[in-house]
Amino acid sequence: MGFLPASLAESAPRKCRPGATTRRAFGTAGDTAGEGGRHPGSLKRAVPRNETSATAADTALEADVRAALLGVIDPELGDNIVDLGMVRSVHVEQGRVTVEVALTVAGCPLRTQIREDVERRVHSLRSVGEVEVTTGAMSAEERSALMSRARLRAQERSALPVDIPPTTRVLAIASGKGGVGKSSVTVALAMALAGRGCAVGVLDADVWGFSVPRLLGMEGEIESRAKKMVPLERRVGDGVVRVISMGFLSDEDSAIMWRGLVLNRAVQHFLEDVHWGNLDYLLVDLPPGTGDVQMGLARMLPRTEVLIVTTPPLAAQKVAGRAADMARKGHLRVAGVIENMSAFVCEHGVRYPLFGEGGGQRLADEIGVPLVGSIPLDPLVSLSGDAGRPVVGEPSGGGARSAVASAFEAIAERILLDIAPRVEMSGCTARMLDAVEKALGAS
Repeated sequence: MGFLPASLAESAPRKCRPGATTRRAFGTAGDTAGEGGRHPGSLKRAVPRNETSATAADTALEADVRAALLGVIDPELGDNIVDLGMVRSVHVEQGRVTVEVALTVAGCPLRTQIREDVERRVHSLRSVGEVEVTTGAMSAEERSALMSRARLRAQERSALPVDIPPTTRVLAIASGKGGVGKSSVTVALAMALAGRGCAVGVLDADVWGFSVPRLLGMEGEIESRAKKMVPLERRVGDGVVRVISMGFLSDEDSAIMWRGLVLNRAVQHFLEDVHWGNLDYLLVDLPPGTGDVQMGLARMLPRTEVLIVTTPPLAAQKVAGRAADMARKGHLRVAGVIENMSAFVCEHGVRYPLFGEGGGQRLADEIGVPLVGSIPLDPLVSLSGDAGRPVVGEPSGGGARSAVASAFEAIAERILLDIAPRVEMSGCTARMLDAVEKALGAS
């Protein structure tokens, strides 16, 4: 399959002024070239060293911004906005970034979605200060060229398709080390999102240490439909959780003794050869650390966004920081940090930070992303996991919501509203316009 680089991440989106014009700095009147293209009073203008450094830094940042925009996907056309020719210009001046995006029509319903995705991607770059995203409408010639590129890209991809809809938000749940509850977080978030009516896929990419089937209480054999694997499903209210894992293909007590290329091939099969159906979210439970699977996912699915799971101690925070660094080196957006096992609250309401506190916020501040939420330490999480009854979606003792379930639901709500909002397709116009133009041309 073809590999596309894509670039990093973002923090919370900022408001922009749609339709505003890009502002460029062309210098002062004293720098204007005189007759013959020379500056008045001199044959050569000396460039201060700090100005040279700033120019070099801006040039490097512009390249990083363009690479980051490869991760912004037009949900309807299923390709990134750079290759589709939708990025008209990128201008960088002393860390301030202005991006101009051309949409198929001025009133495109996906305008806000694309603009916010651009902001999130660009804001994730360390050297970026203010970001301004302007939007405009394509001319008929630009629109025709875009549709031609989109059809060509679709043909190129048809030989080795990744069966993940372009409207699906892909969130990889990562950690720097094992034992921080990453798989439990993945499962609980999947249940919480499904409880809000979402279709959620869970790809258990922790091939060696798969645990998702047990945590969800799911078992059975994987069936095939049209030469693709069909995930096992669990209904949650109006939503659904669809799961694929080595746990459905291998005995739970058998060791998976695979290395690099074979591991990546297994993950590739889960992306290409699984009939996921329509998904709002795909959660990828990554193995701990910074190894082959993480690097492979960055190449195979560059629109992936990463949530880093850590615990309060400083040691865990530092290790988790490496996972964020690897994601960014793979040009993936780091969407935020989730702190697990933050504190234990006894039945009398007394709070005990058994593993310390503040690690999640420190990590979020250090890598420049939001702290999405903190999960309290609660024996209910491990007990529910052992029983195959996720802490979210299952009532506790007297039917009341547990504090840990409420925390996961709050995180899911923030993901839906802010961190990685669900893509709402309301009939954006590119393909419709293409069909109309063809019909008019034939008449």
